[in-house]
Amino acid sequence: MRRPRIKDDGTAHYHCISRAIEKKPLFGQQEKARFHRLMRMLEDFCGVRILTYAIMQTHFHLLLEVPEPRHVCDDELVRRVGILYGNAAAQRLTARLTRMRNEGQDAEAERLRARFTYRMYDLSEFMKTLKQRFSQWYNRREGRHGPLWDDRFKSLLIQAPTRRRSWAPGTGDGLCFVAAYIDLNPVRARVVQDPKDYHYCGYGEALGGSRRAREGLLIITRAMGTPAVWTQARDVYRQFLFLRGERKGIRSDGRTVPPVFSEEQVATVLAAKGKLSAYELLRCRIRYFSHGLALGSEAFIKEVCERYQKAPWAQRDPRPHPMKHGDWGGLCTMQKLRMQPVSVTTS
Repeated sequence: MRRPRIKDDGTAHYHCISRAIEKKPLFGQQEKARFHRLMRMLEDFCGVRILTYAIMQTHFHLLLEVPEPRHVCDDELVRRVGILYGNAAAQRLTARLTRMRNEGQDAEAERLRARFTYRMYDLSEFMKTLKQRFSQWYNRREGRHGPLWDDRFKSLLIQAPTRRRSWAPGTGDGLCFVAAYIDLNPVRARVVQDPKDYHYCGYGEALGGSRRAREGLLIITRAMGTPAVWTQARDVYRQFLFLRGERKGIRSDGRTVPPVFSEEQVATVLAAKGKLSAYELLRCRIRYFSHGLALGSEAFIKEVCERYQKAPWAQRDPRPHPMKHGDWGGLCTMQKLRMQPVSVTTS
């Protein structure tokens, strides 16, 4: 039986992953640019906010904030349709809505609106449209047919962030850990030594001057108690990425430094069954962030388990499972992983 998405009421946060079929090296520079453009267009159309992301060669990661559904007025609907379908489509929609309103055909107008609004503020519709649109563009350009993506996208529900009065390296909500995990993907894949040098991740785009990328990271750093000032948030997030002071050789002023842990070093710690530092963990492949179904505090996971415990696919004894192999500040997942939750395999 196909398992439904684990979703939350109100504003919710999700880590979504999708891979190309047969791990095809799908994303070159042109493909990354096209995917990025579509991603931002759909962000506007759907009302979903991208907090950070990483577009890799064979797959992509998105950290999404999906607001609670809200009413979209006619003017706002037309604006969003124009973004996704172009000015001509927006003008046609305006003319039809105006005529229906003037003729008292409000029910017809609402049915017309529903053809667009049902795709707004919805995780599945956002991902479906993004993948479909990119597939259509790619297949048309390459003269190919058939699926481009490997099965369904994975999604992890993340507990909403809580405000902190202060922050120190090594602390943070689940949202912060997942964000750092995503932005460090290019480092784990050895594409770059510093995530700031990768243009197709949220951190790299933000440092490149993108207002929208900065706004996404500001939501993450607010969970650390950082003022809503980019220059301060930028420094705090960089410290979180590198976890200043965790190892000798990392500058105390937060300046750019290359990663200091080799795969052999991490493998040695894993073989010894010792706990990894947060920096080491974030450089590994952490399956909690993709296979855990939901991630958050013990109380949050208990609440999610109670909501889904009667589902046919649910575990016999749904309960919080503490994250292992490191100090995660009490974070738990909904699903107990059968495979090794942490490995040095490139993600």
